[in-house]
Amino acid sequence: MSSFARKLFSHARLAKWAVSGPPFVFLLLFFVLPGAIMVIASFRYPGEFGGLAPLTAADPGTLQGFTLETYRFFFSDFIYTEIFIKSFLVALATTLLCLIMAYPLALLIARSPKKSRDFMVLLVILPFASSFLIRVYAWMILLGPQAALSQIVNGLLGALGIAPVQLLFSPFAVLISMVYVHLPFMVLPLYTNLEKHDPSLLDAAQDCGANAWRRFWQVTFPLSLPGVFSGSTLVFIPVLGMFAIPDILGGTGDMLVGNLIKEQFLGTRDWPFGSTLSIMLTIAVLLFVWIAAKLGSTRGRYV
Repeated sequence: MSSFARKLFSHARLAKWAVSGPPFVFLLLFFVLPGAIMVIASFRYPGEFGGLAPLTAADPGTLQGFTLETYRFFFSDFIYTEIFIKSFLVALATTLLCLIMAYPLALLIARSPKKSRDFMVLLVILPFASSFLIRVYAWMILLGPQAALSQIVNGLLGALGIAPVQLLFSPFAVLISMVYVHLPFMVLPLYTNLEKHDPSLLDAAQDCGANAWRRFWQVTFPLSLPGVFSGSTLVFIPVLGMFAIPDILGGTGDMLVGNLIKEQFLGTRDWPFGSTLSIMLTIAVLLFVWIAAKLGSTRGRYV
């Protein structure tokens, strides 16, 4: 290899590392390293006053070193599995409701005149301009016992001979707030996908005798599945680890896995068990992403 070729190759490698190096270092420091610390902490003993017990101690009776006790404790008590299942059901319900509400809206935006699309997308992302907590606390006013919504609902229930219900501090309040907060994350991927559809495909289906219902299910919906899977992933994963909304709007029985992890770190200060719960949640999320990717790739081959 000539000196010119070696110099060119050296410059190419330098340019490659200059572009990919900073993101690699960022991911290493703020994702891989904290994850490794979490894994190591899950095999440690809890400290006497919280945190982590020392690896070595002068007193031989002090718990020290590494252990599988937190994992045994997790799998030995069904209540933690129940909380995980409940969290998955809440995340699944939120995802389905977001999909049902977001799909018509995204389709409307995608088929609107081009000059009005940007404004409609701006309206979708406008809630991000305000604080997340302010938007959640606003639901406390909307769902309060003296709010118009509660009075209308309880008035209708009273007319049917049903006892009044409390909307605030209930699973309903948690679910409706989850849907409200995460709905834009479903609309945007769907809109991005639907906007790219070729209208001539619908015209061809219409020429073949397909009505509007069949054109949607046989042309539009199969082509939009990548957007459906992307939006579902963007909604399902954050909801699964959410703790602020159940804390603010949920009742005493609305603890999800995110609340459980927060309680272990900040309440009981049992860092090893909190780390174990975090690891189990990470495994569950990775499994969900893998299944979604498999479904997306399989559908993509046959659509």
